[in-house]
Amino acid sequence: MIALTGATGQLGQLVIEQLLQTVPVSQIVAIVRNPAKAEALSKQGISVRQADYTDRAAFTAALSGVERLLLISSSEVGQRATQHQNVIDAAKAAGVKFIAYTSLLHADKSPLGLHVEHVATEQALAESGIPYALLRNGWYTENYLASAPPALEHGVFIGAAGEGKIASATRADYAAAAAKVIAEEGHAGNVYELAGDSAWTLSELAAGLSKQSGKPVTYQNLSEDDFAAALKGVGLPAGLADMLADSDTGASKGGLFDDSRTLSKLIGRPTTPLAESIKAIL
Repeated sequence: MIALTGATGQLGQLVIEQLLQTVPVSQIVAIVRNPAKAEALSKQGISVRQADYTDRAAFTAALSGVERLLLISSSEVGQRATQHQNVIDAAKAAGVKFIAYTSLLHADKSPLGLHVEHVATEQALAESGIPYALLRNGWYTENYLASAPPALEHGVFIGAAGEGKIASATRADYAAAAAKVIAEEGHAGNVYELAGDSAWTLSELAAGLSKQSGKPVTYQNLSEDDFAAALKGVGLPAGLADMLADSDTGASKGGLFDDSRTLSKLIGRPTTPLAESIKAIL
């Protein structure tokens, strides 16, 4: 059986959609914190099992009979390394034979602060003795397009990425890769640096918004501190605001750029262009 963590999350749901195209529903296990949020999965015939990243014993039970595990990284930045270690230990105890993990693009040399916990998890996998593959995901296009509505309203897209190139792809693109790797044999030992086929700057994103909406939008580059303060000012939690600002600074240093086209080669199609994603939100 194939199991995935975070099955009711935005990425997890898309992975399940992809898996259902090639894997019998009886072979898919959705591991979730809150089964009440997984009713739609249960109605499709998917086995829903409850476990929290902090509860190693519950995860060991949830992984009973599972041979292949997609470990989608926890959303709790700052607690990920410990939480992921719990899942890896549970997988070992349950006899899981393969793990695919959603890491960060070029995690081993990334300038993004987020890389620290991903590197720790990669090390834990290496020490576990379980065959594994690393899905080093770049940025989701949706991460930036979430800021499109206020940018269109005020005519300004703010950030701290300078002219850093961002090779983003959509969640659906990354989900297709994850589904392929977790469902197929032959991926153990591989490190996949996953990013979009085409890279763009935040200035080019602003220009794309202008072109398709007919409303003038310019990019305003801020310092990391000022960008974080602006995000907090509109209600984002401090930790999230600081993480996003740090990630923009990392992008300015090339941390979100990759031109290997590994993702499109893996999924057998081009990644979703930025212009198409902009059109979809408009």
